[in-house]
Amino acid sequence: MLLTREYNREFAVAYAKRWALSRNPLFFDFKGLGGDCTNFISQCIYAGCCEMNFTPDYGWYYVSVNNRSPAWTGVEFFYDFMINNRGIGPYCSEAASDGLLPGDVIQLADSSGDYYHTLIVTGITRDGYLVSAHTNDALDRRLDTYPFASARYLHIEGARYDSNMPLNNNCFFMIYGGTENSAEREAGESSQGGAE
Repeated sequence: MLLTREYNREFAVAYAKRWALSRNPLFFDFKGLGGDCTNFISQCIYAGCCEMNFTPDYGWYYVSVNNRSPAWTGVEFFYDFMINNRGIGPYCSEAASDGLLPGDVIQLADSSGDYYHTLIVTGITRDGYLVSAHTNDALDRRLDTYPFASARYLHIEGARYDSNMPLNNNCFFMIYGGTENSAEREAGESSQGGAE
């Protein structure tokens, strides 16, 4: 049976601020291979929910550079998973431009409507959102300093987990310091982890 757990926004933002201007050695840096932005945001969300979805091809997980889902690193795949996920792992809804909280996600599109960049909200001021990202590394950068034609705003609602599996509550502490790969441990403990 699937149960829902709260998304820990403080953990997601703390992780983002810790690694926005550097790289966690537990995760491959995709900067030269199409960009690292969505990989970084996936790490942040994982730090805040401690759940991955190991469904082959359509899940959201990272074990290694050669054992990961397209949704972990691809802008459109990430969106499709987060919006449509009814199984294990995080899920979100689209929100109004002023409807986000720290730990939520913004994706930017160019003038042709192609979404190309994923950001995490790490602060809110009276002037708007502060965001953090990889590829063009940013820590608490004002959203309005980015050149973009349009954006979509993704509110993380929570994460589902299998009540028959041990609840992972320590992923943040294991990945925050960049010393232990809890993703490998979780993959090993999960019998199938991504059942829809």
